[in-house]
Amino acid sequence: MNRERGASSLALVLLLLVLGSLMLQGLNQAQRRQVAMVNDETLALRDTARAHSALQWGKILSWQIAMSVQCRANSDGARVCLRQLNGDAILLMAESNGIQLWQSGTRQGNGIVFSPHGWSDFCPLQEKTLCQMP
Repeated sequence: MNRERGASSLALVLLLLVLGSLMLQGLNQAQRRQVAMVNDETLALRDTARAHSALQWGKILSWQIAMSVQCRANSDGARVCLRQLNGDAILLMAESNGIQLWQSGTRQGNGIVFSPHGWSDFCPLQEKTLCQMP
């Protein structure tokens, strides 16, 4: 009789160990998913900040008014392009790893005046091909 009690106690302990191991594996998988989501969000925020930075950098650059499209890249990989539209309208475009921002403006004399309403995260033009980075 004593042997049977020992075996059942051992079986109960082993069952608790298996259940605990399964719970820990589930928690580990959930934590890995959360870490991956946080990493993805961190990268998206970094790329958005780089695109905003490139857009502001593009506003202070001196652009050649005679060219229809011109682009420049900065040291952290973001690009900024200036596209001349019909008339005196211009469009400043910035991109960093797929995140794009736009700012409209007009040519005035030898300079450019950008819209006081700020940037846009969607294409402000009806013709979407004009908003694509060359």
